Amino acid sequence: MSVAFRRESDDEHKEPTFEIPIPPGPNWVTARGMRLTREKVAELEAVDSASMDEDAAKKHKRELRYWRTRLATAQQQPLADGDVVAFGSTVTYRQNGQDKSVILVGDDEADPHDGRISFSSPVARAMMDAEVGEKVDFAGKAEAIEIIRVAIVEEA
Repeated sequence: MSVAFRRESDDEHKEPTFEIPIPPGPNWVTARGMRLTREKVAELEAVDSASMDEDAAKKHKRELRYWRTRLATAQQQPLADGDVVAFGSTVTYRQNGQDKSVILVGDDEADPHDGRISFSSPVARAMMDAEVGEKVDFAGKAEAIEIIRVAIVEEA
């Protein structure tokens, strides 16, 4: 029978649903990040997905799989010593004449609006292991970022 005469099901035209992408590399977390991840898993596990419609239940289960995976792979990092820019440290730096302050955290706890950036972000990678007063290259510019201050926050 010709393909032109077969009945297509409604499911054939639906967009495929993929898993939530896992960021590449290690799943480093601060103590705060570990706590937030545990809380997220507990929050999602407490929801009764049986009362949801099919699409909402699938979305919920997908999110729960993501967070369970992130919890299972989480590697809590020790506090940095504060001598150089490192995971979990608060860094004040100067770029293009403006001073900025950020905390270097794990991928899932990053929130640029709250001053928390992922340790795997380009600016964090450029500053990693730099000391106060050091200038580092960034975005193809030599000495584009100057490290002003490095501090440790107990609960990054």
